[in-house]
Amino acid sequence: MINKLKPKSEFSKNVLTLMTGTTIAQVIPIAISPILTRLYTPEDFGVLALFVAITSIFGSIANGRYELAIMLPKKDEDAINIFALGFIIVSVLSLFLLFVVIIFHDYILDLLNNKEISPWLYFVPVSVFFMGLFNILNYFNNRKKQYKDLAKATIIKSIVTAIVQFSLGFFKAGVTGLISGQLASSFFANMKLLKNILDDKKLVLKINKLKMLALAKRYKDFPKFTLWAGLLNTSSTHLTNILISSLFSIKTLGFYSLSQRLLAMPSSLIGGSIGQVLFQQATEEKHKTGYIDKSFKSVLKKLVLISLPSFFILFFIVEDLFAFVFGEEWRIAGYYAKILIPLFAISFIVSPLTILNQVNLKNKLGMQWQIGLLSLYMIILYISDIVDLSFVKTLYSIVIIISSYYLFFLYLIYNHARKRNEKIFQNK
Repeated sequence: MINKLKPKSEFSKNVLTLMTGTTIAQVIPIAISPILTRLYTPEDFGVLALFVAITSIFGSIANGRYELAIMLPKKDEDAINIFALGFIIVSVLSLFLLFVVIIFHDYILDLLNNKEISPWLYFVPVSVFFMGLFNILNYFNNRKKQYKDLAKATIIKSIVTAIVQFSLGFFKAGVTGLISGQLASSFFANMKLLKNILDDKKLVLKINKLKMLALAKRYKDFPKFTLWAGLLNTSSTHLTNILISSLFSIKTLGFYSLSQRLLAMPSSLIGGSIGQVLFQQATEEKHKTGYIDKSFKSVLKKLVLISLPSFFILFFIVEDLFAFVFGEEWRIAGYYAKILIPLFAISFIVSPLTILNQVNLKNKLGMQWQIGLLSLYMIILYISDIVDLSFVKTLYSIVIIISSYYLFFLYLIYNHARKRNEKIFQNK
């Protein structure tokens, strides 16, 4: 009976492996969140959200987006050289950011309009380095189908975050506990994934300068187009958080960030796992047939069947659920979450499918769409500030406009998925 319930296809098995690890990893912060919201204030969570926003923006471009190319070559020798190229880029970027923080520290504080983040600006380069390293480790392990280790790394990251934040919270460490948990967890997760690469010494020895330069040129479209698309995509979320703290308050950002983080969990839990495996499966389909429409349709159906019922039920209970679980003080975060649910339901469906732009070499399209997305967010916030809209009315505006924009992009992805592209990835 149990064997009948087990997934039969390799795709389903790989998704289940990643999803199991992510599920366990998500259960841990959910389990301790009611404690953390009583150990830390909304302002503490607001400063954490501001720190994460800054590091995530730079982390999205930490490897020049060459991490996406790790999956594409047929030879592992090429993949490891792309890995090395990404490592060099993130190292240089991190050192540059450290220099910028040291020289322009006070100016950055004035720009952010938040003094509490002052000491943590020096840790931005460290966090960006960890994020960049995780990016390339994640894709290389994905290429080697090391899904169990990817799942374990996710669990380790969650456990370390929980232990550090929980422990320091009892000593009233404030935002120090929250940010320290982020940094420590990234370090240990990276060490877990790095072992798989270092163990293959023969492959590591094949790294050479000329090969890296040749591959950098071959996959130049990734830094040329996809880098900007990734930067714009991350900015549309995290730059919004930075502006919320500036235009409204750090406390408002604290409430909003909690609702945003919890609503994003289904995407991280299921959508992210599906997207990772879809990348590998669609690449194989592209090599064999030149099309990716079969992968698109199959995954779209799965995402819709998961998203709509789940978010529909959540809509009616989320406000009271936040108040019960996190404390009455956090009910307003539940109210924000209720407003945001339609947007996250649509995003859950569309986001995993955007990886098909890389498979289909539509990097420029992704960049153009992200420019539009960021522009819409900035226009909404700008107009809201000019006409003095409340934060709630601003959220409603974001949900209506951005949801429509996501659906438009889904249509574009489908159009390109059903067309044959002769430029199939291969070694020259």
